[in-house]
Amino acid sequence: MPTMFDASVPTTTRALKNLIHVLEKGAAHAEAKKIEPAVLVNSRLYPDMFPLVKQVQIASDIAKIGIARIAAAEPPKWEDNEATFADLIERAKKTIAYLETLKPEQFDDGSRTVTFPVQGQPTTAPASRYLYARVLPNVFFHCTTTYNILRHNGVELGKIDFLGPIDK
Repeated sequence: MPTMFDASVPTTTRALKNLIHVLEKGAAHAEAKKIEPAVLVNSRLYPDMFPLVKQVQIASDIAKIGIARIAAAEPPKWEDNEATFADLIERAKKTIAYLETLKPEQFDDGSRTVTFPVQGQPTTAPASRYLYARVLPNVFFHCTTTYNILRHNGVELGKIDFLGPIDK
């Protein structure tokens, strides 16, 4: 079984790098098709869902805040003021840069618990359960939804864009 560090930092870093690739393809599509990029950045799959911009912000927040909780670290705080593809790509890069500051020794593979909000109520769980049941599924959900919004709007994306290359 991977360590908590191995299961969290490399996994979310990879997801965010692939998200950057997807966002770059979205920006290129907007430019090639002469679509105002704000149209795609503010696009949704359904009226009651968050727009693409918020999907990226949430993926970033879940990655940095969730993994910081597991590492008993203090995550950076950023305003949610991104408005362009370049802004969103930069946010994902900042998140990756933060995650890369975390060290394996900060992660307790034993008995650490974390407290986090669930529907406004504090909930405490073992760090491993929090990682596998909340952090990773949420990061992938919001990365997938970003992919789906762009794909729905005609950006030529395939499964390999989401998965990325296999690391050696």
